[in-house]
Amino acid sequence: MERTVVERTVRRIGALDEAAMRDAERKLDRLTKPPGSLGRLEEIARQIAGMTGELNPDLSRKAVVVMAGDHGVCAEGVSAFPAEVTPQMVLNFLNGGAAVNVLSRHAGADVVCVDIGVNADMSHPDLLVRKVGKGTGNIAAGPAMSRAEAEQAIAVGIDVAESLTARGYRLLATGEMGIGNTTPSSALLAALTGAEVEAVVGRGTGIGDEALRRKRDVIARALSVNRPDADDPLDTLAKVGGYEIAGLVGVILGAAASRCPVVVDGFISSVAALVASRIAPLAKGYMLPSHLSHEQGHRLLLEHLGLRPILQMDMRLGEGTGAVMTFPIVEAAMKLMNEMATFESAGVSEK
Repeated sequence: MERTVVERTVRRIGALDEAAMRDAERKLDRLTKPPGSLGRLEEIARQIAGMTGELNPDLSRKAVVVMAGDHGVCAEGVSAFPAEVTPQMVLNFLNGGAAVNVLSRHAGADVVCVDIGVNADMSHPDLLVRKVGKGTGNIAAGPAMSRAEAEQAIAVGIDVAESLTARGYRLLATGEMGIGNTTPSSALLAALTGAEVEAVVGRGTGIGDEALRRKRDVIARALSVNRPDADDPLDTLAKVGGYEIAGLVGVILGAAASRCPVVVDGFISSVAALVASRIAPLAKGYMLPSHLSHEQGHRLLLEHLGLRPILQMDMRLGEGTGAVMTFPIVEAAMKLMNEMATFESAGVSEK
């Protein structure tokens, strides 16, 4: 039987290169410092070596993929902003005016914006229009999308990641835009982990107490109406997810299949990472967690993934901002391993 794009990609994801990681460990231990004294920087350098199979990969070409999509659940009043902000912010990304643009310029990274499910007809020379649908269904009343649409959205993300790596990008990050998307993200987290709704639902764009209670009720209804199968991540994604979340699942899988490190942003991106890890457990080895979001539920989510965030900045913007801020740290880790003197070359006595 012909395998799907998702199945073929999952089969291409390999384990981390243990030999390269051992070589990195030995190299790090020969540098002019006490062993392990650079902490997480040394961990990152080892992991990058394992991902790429190289001790000195060229990570200079890097990009954040911002997937954009709308959500029918916005009709339930779960966001502080109206749904029309999604296409407006997409144009802001394309014009270089959003926070992720500023931080990407600072980090020397490109912003790749993908319309995977915006509820508007958009056109711009720099916009990748890969629309699966014009917004998802209202998850409080029925499924977000069909299973076939979920697979299609994942395939879009895979294609975007593989196209970027084919063009020489060696470090990717996940970003998203979609008014209301903390609601399906919270529903996915609750469905996949069995966590209580109250433990995973936060204020998103800054809603008040009444709206927060309504949001929790909407998510509880979504789980009751759709009955997502926690043992089937694709079923869960289709029933209570979002197009941009599915697209990010594909970005992560595509990056892993290409042995390309992918820096995962905050709450929504981490939900996509959780889904990706359920579809392809080996994909987790290619993830670098960027920061601990201020959004409730993110800590629990990272614990389920077994990932420790690199930064804690009390951020909750999304867009890929936390991931892009982590790019210089990843590059610094590799430069330390490859540019520091060894005890022998510097003529420094060892203990």
